[in-house]
Amino acid sequence: MRKIFHLANCNTCQRIIKELNGGDGFEMQNIKEEKITAAQVDEMKKMAGSYEALFSRRAMKYRSMGLHEMKLSEKDYRKYILEEYTFLKRPVIIIDEDIFVGNAKKVTAAAKAKL
Repeated sequence: MRKIFHLANCNTCQRIIKELNGGDGFEMQNIKEEKITAAQVDEMKKMAGSYEALFSRRAMKYRSMGLHEMKLSEKDYRKYILEEYTFLKRPVIIIDEDIFVGNAKKVTAAAKAKL
């Protein structure tokens, strides 16, 4: 399976998708318009190792909801990702059995190398 979970209006996501041949050969899911399902999050967790690895602390709601002052469990990370799309680190790129989460240069480079 080849899939990219992204935000259509995110310049960083669009730049990374462009670097990956414009997303050719990938199923694209704009997470703002097509919500992430529990099954999808659970599958991503299996591949990434934890829900925390999928969780974005950069989301504006992270601080505004006071989450930075709480000790979150794996159950909490899952709940917040499912409730609010901005809590998913983006983009999430799935290439066969590998998952690449976020926009760090080394993550993007690893995804390009996998192609």
